[in-house]
Order: sequence, then C-alpha cells, then structure tokens
Amino acid sequence: MVKVTLIKSPIGEVKAVKATVESLGLKKIRSEKTFEDSPALQGKLKKVAHLVKVENV
Repeated sequence: MVKVTLIKSPIGEVKAVKATVESLGLKKIRSEKTFEDSPALQGKLKKVAHLVKVENV
C-alpha cells in the first residue's frame, strides 16, 4: 500500500500533470489517498513526483 499526499499546487503545470493529479483523486493541498502499488500507479507518481509526497504503508 502506498499513501500519496498532495504537497504543492498543480496551478501553472502543463495539462498532462494537472490531469494526472486529478486522476489520483487529489483535489486540495494536504489531501491524501491510499493505493495498491502497481506499475500504472508508479508511472503516475513519477510524472507528479515534484508535487506529491509518497509513503509506504
């Protein structure tokens, strides 16, 4: 399990990064979601690594 927390706003980012943050279900700063680890999730996290904090749960 992986806990993902939005720590920086996606305002000013390109559309693809904004869409990835939205697809993760993160709407506001400090919002958190927990996911099962998968290759698709790892690709999304790599794209938005500068905006999120990732913790193993």
